[in-house]
Amino acid sequence: MELPSNLLPNEASPEWMNRADNAWQLTAATLVGMQSIPGLVILYGSMVKKKWAVNSAFMALYAFAAVIICWVGWGYRMSFGEKLVFFLGKPGVALDADLLLGQAFLGMFPTATMVFFQLVFAAITVILIGGALLGRMNFGAWMLFVPLWLTFSYTIGAYSVWCPDGWLAKLGVIDFAGGYVIHLSSGVAGFTAAYWVGPRASGDRDSFLPNNMILMLGGAGLLWMGWSGFNGGAPAAASLDASLAVLNTHVCAATSLMTWLILDTVFFGKPRVFGAIQGMITGLVCITPAAGVVQGWAAMLMGVFSGSIPWYTMMVLHNKLKFLTQVDDTMSIFHSHAIAGSLGGILTGFFAMPELCRLFYMVPDWEKYIGLAYALQEDRTSKGLRQMGIQLVGILFIVCLNIVMTSFICLLIRTLVPLRLAEDELRIGDDAVHGEEGYALWGDGEIFENSKNNSVFDMEEFVSVPSNSLDDV
Repeated sequence: MELPSNLLPNEASPEWMNRADNAWQLTAATLVGMQSIPGLVILYGSMVKKKWAVNSAFMALYAFAAVIICWVGWGYRMSFGEKLVFFLGKPGVALDADLLLGQAFLGMFPTATMVFFQLVFAAITVILIGGALLGRMNFGAWMLFVPLWLTFSYTIGAYSVWCPDGWLAKLGVIDFAGGYVIHLSSGVAGFTAAYWVGPRASGDRDSFLPNNMILMLGGAGLLWMGWSGFNGGAPAAASLDASLAVLNTHVCAATSLMTWLILDTVFFGKPRVFGAIQGMITGLVCITPAAGVVQGWAAMLMGVFSGSIPWYTMMVLHNKLKFLTQVDDTMSIFHSHAIAGSLGGILTGFFAMPELCRLFYMVPDWEKYIGLAYALQEDRTSKGLRQMGIQLVGILFIVCLNIVMTSFICLLIRTLVPLRLAEDELRIGDDAVHGEEGYALWGDGEIFENSKNNSVFDMEEFVSVPSNSLDDV
């Protein structure tokens, strides 16, 4: 029986390519890309003081563009290309049609699709780091930091954990969709960079209220829904495992949000939007290394842990430990990504189900992937303990890598340009840094005063008017 004509292979659709897989992978990549732009652009721009709205959103936009150029220039092949050393691939360009139109190293779709899919993961990692630096980093220093960190830190983590030739991949670490490579890396790197850059202005650090709560919720919503592509694209196929990963992702995120919200209400007396968003993020981060290799009940339990342990470290422990209070982590990236990412990696080592690992890895030695909970049931305790040990080794490696490389990069940049903005720029904000303002109306009845640096508008400057007479202007 012959296939319908639309399913027959041809020059543009070779026999090795699965059209459904390719379509899903491109869709998943686009969803992840939308987590960054517009997702994190909106979230960052609205969660900060209005005087930093433009700068914060622009840091995310710039990073996304810069990563694209670096990724196709050398980053992809350093992360997934031919082996240079046990933790890094050989740098090379990923722009040649012979490479891009051939089959990817994983999955039944072209390498071009894989380059794009991994590109958006690399981009969001750097943007997440930026969340720890909002409200004071010199934009020129950020322009240097993005390509340097991608080159000397991200590629090493990605190759070690995800590339089949990477040493942690060969060891058997389970990181389904980036709990280590993306979230633990960004949390540790962001916290380390925040230490070297220094704190915000004292007034900003004491009071840094969001400028638009509704937009903040919109950005958070884009981040949440985009996670369907984040975790659902990890199997590199439109498969059973992809479906399970998507469902587990939302179950864990919802449970974590509810847990955080309950704790806020019980201990602080009010349910808070900021807390709900943090709970959502910690749930999404925690499930990422496990999404397709744990059962639904385990995903819900992980949500309880991710909504409570990071809550405790952020809301209670943070104020008791001197080294945490000394570092100004603007968006609490350390708690929401480093703590939650580490927690997810450990819980993956406990809850990973061997049969689901087989569906994900599709390798002959799939039985080596076993969570401690199942190892205890099957009288394979030593194998389960080994998996837990491997998960901890992966955490230790990513933490050390990012502390060392991020410190090196910040110290290098500091010899070229200041890491932190000048005091007058910190006092003024967007207008001093970019010559632009995020909002025309601001404050209690004050009308936007035309920026001296903005040549777009040539209108007369307005002055403050009583709040009850705005309709008369």
